[in-house]
Amino acid sequence: MRRPTSAAPRRQPVKTDNSDARTAREPVLIDLALQGGGSHGAFTWGVLDRLLEEAWLEIEGISGTSAGAMNAAVTADGYAAGGREGARAALDTYWRYVADAARFSPFQRGPLDVLLGRWTLDHSPLFVTMDLMSRLYSPYDLNPGASNPLRAVLEKAIDFGRLRTSPVKLFITATNVRTGRGRVFRNAEITPDVLLASACLPTLFQAVEIDGDSYWDGGYSGNPTMTPLVRELKSDDTILIPINPVERPGTPRTAPEILNRLNEVSFNAVLLKELRMIALLRQVADPGNSEGSQWAKMRIHLVRNSIMDTLGYSSKLNAEWKFLSLLRDEGRKAADAFLAANADNIGQRSSVDLDVLLEGV
Repeated sequence: MRRPTSAAPRRQPVKTDNSDARTAREPVLIDLALQGGGSHGAFTWGVLDRLLEEAWLEIEGISGTSAGAMNAAVTADGYAAGGREGARAALDTYWRYVADAARFSPFQRGPLDVLLGRWTLDHSPLFVTMDLMSRLYSPYDLNPGASNPLRAVLEKAIDFGRLRTSPVKLFITATNVRTGRGRVFRNAEITPDVLLASACLPTLFQAVEIDGDSYWDGGYSGNPTMTPLVRELKSDDTILIPINPVERPGTPRTAPEILNRLNEVSFNAVLLKELRMIALLRQVADPGNSEGSQWAKMRIHLVRNSIMDTLGYSSKLNAEWKFLSLLRDEGRKAADAFLAANADNIGQRSSVDLDVLLEGV
């Protein structure tokens, strides 16, 4: 596999003072739920990079959508190749490939945004043009060849044959255009097309055909899908890494702000419904019912993400290495804070009060 050409030096693993304590702790089986959000998925990279340092956290499976699907597949492939350090190295390599590919993208920040240190593309002439054109023309008009630069990145970064035998179980969601329902793909089914389908925004890319059906972004039907984590894994602890803010202060006024908030609400809707179902089943599940008891005993943990409150939709298409590195570092900080506050909860109790989701229902 060719190494990325980014000029940035390869980051060395961060050494921490409490490694002995982490190693001595009894292992806890966990699973991960990774949301999508374009280049904002580099935040999730940082969280994963930090969690993979914890020897006591044993990752049984990952459910991912869109950028979360990419992070999930890269992690599982890297884990199959070289364990925890293999997964960390694979994530680093993947995101460097993404940054390398973005150097040739027409969507770049404007000079004023660069000067002021803003990561938005809202003032990029080509992005504004593309955004307006997407209201009038479809990807079938503007991109008749259905090209997607991410395909080459995935083919370089992931060994899909090895992925089939990874010890980390994968659940990748894409939305069936015909039925409107989500389809969950597992290790043996995952190809570049599956990952591209999971991240296929219909205003930017043509639908991806798989087994005779067309698929769009999985965020419309599960961002990410929680059900297989409950039904198919032994783990009772799910660590959710969100990208799209559930709440934002104030009311959006400008057209970009309204569109951004609309996307966030729609991409969070299915996940919130699944979490409400878990909260409800905890209250009413029959202990003798295996299905109900599985849901009732599920423990949910959340890695808080505050930086996304400051970022808009257009920055999801900004894949500059400096921006990706910033998000990665923020992800590591968030994971540090999460572990400091909730490490003792993992394997014992939920660190998120899901009952608040039932208020007003």
